[in-house]
Amino acid sequence: MTKLLLEKSKMGRNCANLPFYSDDRKNDPLSFLPAGFIRNEKLNLPEVSELILVRHFTELAKKNFSIDSGFYPLGSCTMKYNPKINETVSRLDGLAKLHPFQPQEQVQGAMKLMFILSEYLKEISGFKAITLQPAAGAHGELTGLLMIKKHFEKIGDKKRLKVLVPDTAHGTNPATASMCNFNVVELKSNDRGQVDIDSLKANLDETVAAIMLTNPNTLGIFEENIKTISKMVHDVGGLLYYDGANLNAIMGIARPGDMGFDVCHLNLHKTFSTPHGGGGPGSGVVCCNELLEPFLPVPILSKDSNGKFSWNYDRKDSIGKIKAYYGNFGMFVRALAYIMANGKEGLEQVSKDAILNANYIKEHLKSDYEVPYDIECMHEFVASGKKQKKQGVNTLAIAKRLLDYGVHAPTIYFPLVVSEAIMIEPTETESKEELDNFIDIMKKIAQEAMIDPGLVNGAPYTTPVTRVDEVSAARYLNLCWSSNCNL
Repeated sequence: MTKLLLEKSKMGRNCANLPFYSDDRKNDPLSFLPAGFIRNEKLNLPEVSELILVRHFTELAKKNFSIDSGFYPLGSCTMKYNPKINETVSRLDGLAKLHPFQPQEQVQGAMKLMFILSEYLKEISGFKAITLQPAAGAHGELTGLLMIKKHFEKIGDKKRLKVLVPDTAHGTNPATASMCNFNVVELKSNDRGQVDIDSLKANLDETVAAIMLTNPNTLGIFEENIKTISKMVHDVGGLLYYDGANLNAIMGIARPGDMGFDVCHLNLHKTFSTPHGGGGPGSGVVCCNELLEPFLPVPILSKDSNGKFSWNYDRKDSIGKIKAYYGNFGMFVRALAYIMANGKEGLEQVSKDAILNANYIKEHLKSDYEVPYDIECMHEFVASGKKQKKQGVNTLAIAKRLLDYGVHAPTIYFPLVVSEAIMIEPTETESKEELDNFIDIMKKIAQEAMIDPGLVNGAPYTTPVTRVDEVSAARYLNLCWSSNCNL
């Protein structure tokens, strides 16, 4: 177990040479602060040498799992590799050291970068308008639904109170709809893992504001009836929201705008290889058609006839500002670098490779794990641990055991329509050798579950923290760094 930094502290050690200032505040670099804001007592910080400090955080880094250290098949999260060239470009002084309060005349290059990215994303998604502001996918959902809500308010249609959400949807979809004061109605899936048309028909009326879909859905299955669904919803005056979480399966192959959607969000931190989760802030840009364009957040990036860029705040129907400044600029730099490196044909190949990888794993694992929807999948597929549960080994235990083999666990117990669900998304960046290694590990765990269930149920054995009582950990959460600390 790694010792905490405070436990490594020894009085008198230090790793920083800070200047000493006398009581003469004229020479104090903090003299601009009122005296009441200056701390007088000593901070209770660890006293360690620079070497101990560096070794401490290096040790912690080695225990952290990331896409740079191993296979990360987290379904519906698209944990693809972030090319290092993206990081290099994003750290260029002329980009990384910009300040949002700089005059527009000084940041025309950055604004041009955002404009070019916007044009590419509109082409990829099949929409006419865009905002880069939203900071994450769920934030993009909120933006899109607020735009839909504003649209119906604008035309005086007060009866639009329902949002339809499939039973395979991401959990953020119903949560976002509820935050916007819509009533959520669940749609059932059919035996092919797609929206059941009869269920849709039964819930369609003039109170429907929108349907929220991702295509392919969270089962990794493409909605074959998407054009029919689009027509049915539009025929009753409703709109279609596209959850862009799974866009990595269709780039260059199909576009949400062409499917009949009115608005969508795109996850730059999934599809376009910018940092994800603990790796950095996300970006959930929103694209829309002409109908919803007036309601986009302000400001909108504009380009005049002379090629000069400016921010347009003069938009009376806008939902307003939904984030400070203009979005997570570093993510825009990385996404543009990724798009330009791949090009049109390259982005299409990305999706084809992601589809190939997912189907390759599915075909090799379906003899050991149940695959409830055994049809050609897109970028991901959902297996089930029902066979193993009959031996006393549930999906959670399988996920824990994977950690002993140096592989991050897939998404488990989601979507809820599959019992003991194991959602696997390899992405396009993994080699055949890595896929084969994962397949071998999964097969070995299936054998272990048959021969020695106790071995799997006791996993993991090799991680810094082994098997814990998760129920007790949640109920009796202790955030103290030591047992005798006082909160």
